[in-house]
Amino acid sequence: MNVLIERLGRVVLIRLNRPQARNALDTALMCELLDTLKTLDSDPGVGCFLVTGTKKYFAAGADIKEMYGKSCLDMIQEDYFAGWDAFAALRTPKVAAVAGFAYGGGCELAMMCDVIVADESAQFALPEITLGVMPGMGGTQRLTRLIGRAKAMDMILTGRSMSAREAEQSGLVSRVTAAGQLLEEALAIAHRIGGFPRISTLAAREAVNRADESGLREGLLFERRSFHGLFATPGQKEGMQAFLEKREPRFDLIESAPK
Repeated sequence: MNVLIERLGRVVLIRLNRPQARNALDTALMCELLDTLKTLDSDPGVGCFLVTGTKKYFAAGADIKEMYGKSCLDMIQEDYFAGWDAFAALRTPKVAAVAGFAYGGGCELAMMCDVIVADESAQFALPEITLGVMPGMGGTQRLTRLIGRAKAMDMILTGRSMSAREAEQSGLVSRVTAAGQLLEEALAIAHRIGGFPRISTLAAREAVNRADESGLREGLLFERRSFHGLFATPGQKEGMQAFLEKREPRFDLIESAPK
């Protein structure tokens, strides 16, 4: 199995599992991942996806052996890498827990997630230029939006790596954890996200993503309408009632209630 899946309450833990290839992302891994997550994405009992690798490799990149023999026509006809758009489009919030190398496609996969938590050992890079190509899984677009043109150009044109601390300072990484605490802290974040009403987290991440894709006026309107719509949900009623009653909200009872 290229992907190991574990249900932990409302969190789905996904472990990339190609240790012999440093978790390189090939078509088989992508298909296996998407076949599983597309079903879970519509499961009301799932509140967050957590994606991780091993201590040494999150993912070393796309599988070069798979790509090497392909022609330009092959790549166009297959629309190679287009399948990863389906992972990015999953509506359930996604957290990436990164230790070791997140190079090429591994860095791009992490950037498809909503929150990146990095171990002190993490290294991020888009070194495709050293292979005579360029990022193709969204790296030029997502990295530029996350860290700005100057830093993105530096990384993409030189192929250099970025440490976890620099990545945090640049806006690529949300949090950096001490050595050995990555999974514990990432799980705590995932459980916290998963503990909120699913409809609220779906709406919130869609509104944030809209900020990258539209002008300010359109983005503000989208955000406001999404906010208005949440007043038709049980989560809004419970959350605000709990605040007024000075108690902790019980979103778990709402999410588990029969529809």
